Amino acid sequence: MQKVYVVTSQYGFEALMAGKPVMCFGQPWYAGWGLTDDRHPQAAMLAKRRQPATLIELFTAAYLRYCHYRHPVSGEPTGLAEVVDWLALQRSHTLARQGTLWAPGLSLWKTAILKPFLKTAGNRVRFAAKCPQASALIAWGTRGEARWQAQAARQEIPLWRMEDGFIRSSGLGSDLLAPLSLVLDKSGIYYDATRPSDLENLLNASNLSERQRARAQALRLLLVQSKVSKYNLGQDWHLPAGAAGKKVLLVPGQVEDDASIATGALSIRTNRDLLRTVRERNPEAFIVFKPHPDVLVGNRKGMVDVEDVARWADCQALDADIIQCIQHADELHTMTSLSGFEALLHGKRVFCYGMPFYAGWGLTHDEHSIARRSRSLSLDDLVWQTLIAYPTYIHPQRLEPMLAEEAALWLSAAPRGEMKISKKNIGRLARQYRKLLMFYKVRFG
Repeated sequence: MQKVYVVTSQYGFEALMAGKPVMCFGQPWYAGWGLTDDRHPQAAMLAKRRQPATLIELFTAAYLRYCHYRHPVSGEPTGLAEVVDWLALQRSHTLARQGTLWAPGLSLWKTAILKPFLKTAGNRVRFAAKCPQASALIAWGTRGEARWQAQAARQEIPLWRMEDGFIRSSGLGSDLLAPLSLVLDKSGIYYDATRPSDLENLLNASNLSERQRARAQALRLLLVQSKVSKYNLGQDWHLPAGAAGKKVLLVPGQVEDDASIATGALSIRTNRDLLRTVRERNPEAFIVFKPHPDVLVGNRKGMVDVEDVARWADCQALDADIIQCIQHADELHTMTSLSGFEALLHGKRVFCYGMPFYAGWGLTHDEHSIARRSRSLSLDDLVWQTLIAYPTYIHPQRLEPMLAEEAALWLSAAPRGEMKISKKNIGRLARQYRKLLMFYKVRFG
C-alpha cells in the first residue's frame, strides 16, 4: 500500500504511524497538524487553530496523555504498553494456530487439557483417528514419534509437538491437574537435545529491546519473591545444622523414564549415578538429595535405594518445597532437571551433566556441549525466551491466553499442592473424578 485515503477513520493515524502518506477528506483529530494532505473545504480554517506538530507529539498527546487504560482482564488501571502486550498475545496466539489442527491418539484427559490451548475463534481442532483435511498434526512430546512422523509425511502436513510449560500448576501433572502453560513447538521440543527446537532457535536469535529486558527482569523478580516453581509443591524446609560451614549442593532427582532423560542425558542417566558422581567430585560438601515428586508419590520411576542415599548424601529433602531447597543451596547439580533453570533464576551456580535447554549458553557449568548452541546469553535472554516468548498460558477459568506474569501471580495466590509420599495415598478416586470431569468437558464443551 503506497497511500491511504480517509474521511475521518482512525486508520489514517495508524497509517501515519506506519510511515504512509495520508489524504484526509474530513477533519479527524490528527488532521491540520501538518502531517496529512487535507482536502476538506475548511482545511485551512482547521490549520489556523492547530500549530504544526510531530508524529511523536500527536501520539504522546492522544495515546499517553489523553487516554486512560484498564487491563482487559483484571479491569485494574494500567498503561498502554501492558494493553498492547495483551492484545499482541491474543493476535500471535491466533496466527500460530490457523487451519485445521489434528491431535490424534490422545487420552480423554489430554484432549481436554489441549483443547483450550489449541482452539481459536477461526480454526478447527480435531481429535479423531483420521483427519484428511488437517493443516498440521500435533503430538504430545516425543511419544509415538515414528508413527506420527510417518502419518504427517503421508498427508504432507507438518508435525508439531506439545508439552508442559515451565510455570505449570499447584500440583503434579501425573495426578491429572490441568496446566496453566503448555508449549507448541513446530521444530522439535525443548528437552530434546538431539535436534533444534523453537526454544533453541529463539535463544540463538535473541536480541532483546530495553523494554523486553526490563520485563524479563521483573518477571524473574516476581517468581523469586513469590517462590513460584513448576509444580508449587512441598512443605517449608530448613537446612540441617550439620551443613554449617560447608558448601551445600542440591541434587534433584528426576523421573528416569522421562523423555528429557532419553534425549537430553548423556553420560549419566540415573539418579543413583548422578548422586554418586556428585559425591565423588565433592567429598567435603554437604549434599542434599531431593527426589522428584512424581517418584515420591509412586507415579513414576526413579527411586534411589535408601542405602545409596545414606552413602552419598548428607540429607534427603522428601516433601520439601524445591524453591526453599534451592535458596539454601550454593550449587545445584543435575542431569536435565527444570530445577536447574529455577536455580539460575535464584542466582545459584548450576552444574549440568546432560544438556537441558538452559545449558550451553554460558550460564551453566556443562559436562557436554552442543555445537548448535554457540552464543553466550544473559539471564534476561533466557528468561524472556523461555517464559515469555515460547510457552502459551491459558487462564484456568476464562480459558483464554494470558501473560506469563498473570500465570505467576495466579500461582503465587493459589494454595500450595500437597505431596503425599505413598502409593497408597496417591488419590485414585480424585484422579478418576478428574478424568470424568474432563470427559464431560470434551463431550459437552
